[in-house]
Amino acid sequence: MVFGTIVLGAAEPIIKSENASVRHEVKRAIDKGLAWLEKDQNTNGFWSTADHPAITALALIAFEGRVESERLGPEAPPIKKGYAFLLSCVKTNGGIYRNDLPSYNTSVALTAFCAANRAEYRPLIQKARQFLIGFQYESVDSNDPLNGGIGYGTQDKTPDLSNTSLALEALYHSKQIIADKNNFDAKDLNWPAAIRFLQNCQNLPDQNHQKWASDDSQNQGGFVYAPGNSKAGETNLAPARIALRSYGSMSYAGLLSYIYADLRRDDPRVNAVMDWLRSNYTLAENPGMGQQGLFYYYHTMAKALTLYGGDTIETKEGKKIKWREELALKLIDLQLGNGSWSNPSGRWFEKDADLVTAYAVIALDMVYGNL
Repeated sequence: MVFGTIVLGAAEPIIKSENASVRHEVKRAIDKGLAWLEKDQNTNGFWSTADHPAITALALIAFEGRVESERLGPEAPPIKKGYAFLLSCVKTNGGIYRNDLPSYNTSVALTAFCAANRAEYRPLIQKARQFLIGFQYESVDSNDPLNGGIGYGTQDKTPDLSNTSLALEALYHSKQIIADKNNFDAKDLNWPAAIRFLQNCQNLPDQNHQKWASDDSQNQGGFVYAPGNSKAGETNLAPARIALRSYGSMSYAGLLSYIYADLRRDDPRVNAVMDWLRSNYTLAENPGMGQQGLFYYYHTMAKALTLYGGDTIETKEGKKIKWREELALKLIDLQLGNGSWSNPSGRWFEKDADLVTAYAVIALDMVYGNL
């Protein structure tokens, strides 16, 4: 069994009558969020800061996510100004960034250009793909656990799961470019190496032979930020052994990355992360991190579970949760009166209302089509 496909900003919703009330509430929350983003857009077309085009790209993905009948179109002011700003960030080498974090900014901007689905963007999409592929870390040591991953870019090339996942997403959504008969010579990512990097971020000793990888019940199957590095810290295991703690947002990023890399649902690595996610399912926090990175967690959860498929997720207690409805209602509860969202915890820039509102709207749009 293979995974489904997310088509950015194209599909009409599947209307399920028993969820009609929730669907109306979700649509209203999306509309309020987009209205706030439109008001908060800088006159130069960017959101939040010109230094990080990725935030503008996320806002544009939020706008492009609307169902086909409600999309604003390329001439709508927020869309037109936003893409004009992104175009001003395109470099001759194919990157889409200002001064730093070239991989991160290019990945999210490339996904936004794919979401626009406009023929005139195809050449820059092709160049941006090649730019991103060029950041894949290739070590002379075949046993280097970092081999195959992608980092922030020129200033910090150390691979991590977050940047790798964003790059794989951009490559996944733009893959029709390299399939084009006129681009048969275009270099592709070393996907087997990327998959090995992903499993080197997973607490699964059968696949990951690093000393920190653990099969204890609290961590087995989940993911960390990078080989040897968990933002959730360490845990002591007897006898005299230290393991890295798995946590929620990276575990959904790991699942999503496996899907982008075409692993099947019955793959043991996919099964293991799904088991961890089922056992640690919650919307009260980013498991292992508390309130830190909470909206990135919601955003990544929505994308990963949408692609994985299934209307429910079964908890460790055996309860079947309608995760789309629960996530939608949670985000509606957290929406502020002015239509925006913000996280009181500022970790990973989540006090930035533009960033967090884009995360929330994208998550709501992902669930809206299948409520």
